Amino acid sequence: MRLPEWIKVKSALGLHDTKQILRKHRLSTVCEKARCPNMGECFSKPTAAFMIMGSACTRNCGFCSVKFSMPETLDGKEPERVALAAKELGLKYVVVTSVTRDDLPDGGAGHFAETVRAVKKHLPDAVVEVLTPDFKGSYNSLKTVIDSAPDIYNHNVETVPRLYPYARPQANYERSLNVLRNAKKIALDINAKSGLMVGLGETFNEVVSVLKDLKDAGCDTVTIGQYLSPGKQNLPVKEYVRPEIFNEYKETAVKIGFKYAASAPLVRSSMNAEEMYNNR
Repeated sequence: MRLPEWIKVKSALGLHDTKQILRKHRLSTVCEKARCPNMGECFSKPTAAFMIMGSACTRNCGFCSVKFSMPETLDGKEPERVALAAKELGLKYVVVTSVTRDDLPDGGAGHFAETVRAVKKHLPDAVVEVLTPDFKGSYNSLKTVIDSAPDIYNHNVETVPRLYPYARPQANYERSLNVLRNAKKIALDINAKSGLMVGLGETFNEVVSVLKDLKDAGCDTVTIGQYLSPGKQNLPVKEYVRPEIFNEYKETAVKIGFKYAASAPLVRSSMNAEEMYNNR
């Protein structure tokens, strides 16, 4: 399917400088690994979502271009390198995400926590957002991350429950909702965030139902964007959702009670995260 005229990706000005700093510190970003269409815009600001714990994932979601294979051994020095790169980039808002590490006893929660603490040490005034996997539903792993004092806890449900066997066969919708519920139980004042893609074959009413579920789970902020297939081996786009439908999703989310909702074709979970946080 050809991209419709309302989806326009901006040029990659400033891409080289940001990439140079990332390579210097031997770091990856989800922007690059997931082939995000907004990478040029974000890197030029600059901003980036650091992807920790390697470049191989233990899950094989149909929408994702991150490679599925046995992951690498954890690098104990990575948290410090993330912090130093964030400082060199002059970031005031730092997003830390990861591949899913089902091979680790804590799912990598301890590594997340070390990264948050390192960023807070080097950038004490920075806002830190973590975008985590579900840790197989482990409450203790979730608590480990939240105890490191991130400002925003993000866990994406990604799609409607009916499409989980198609798009997220190793995940579970209720388990993802429980991650957000438990995050609020552990730290009532933490900003809970989630996001989903559209264009995979869901209906309007299914998306609205997910929005209600997320709000009931304690979610404060939600992002909704168009799914764009990153490669031939990934799931195909079933529909390019028109901008006016995205506007309806946003209006519905606000009516439901979200503090902030971002909904547009090129919206991504980490894109303009600082703006979302400041306007919540």
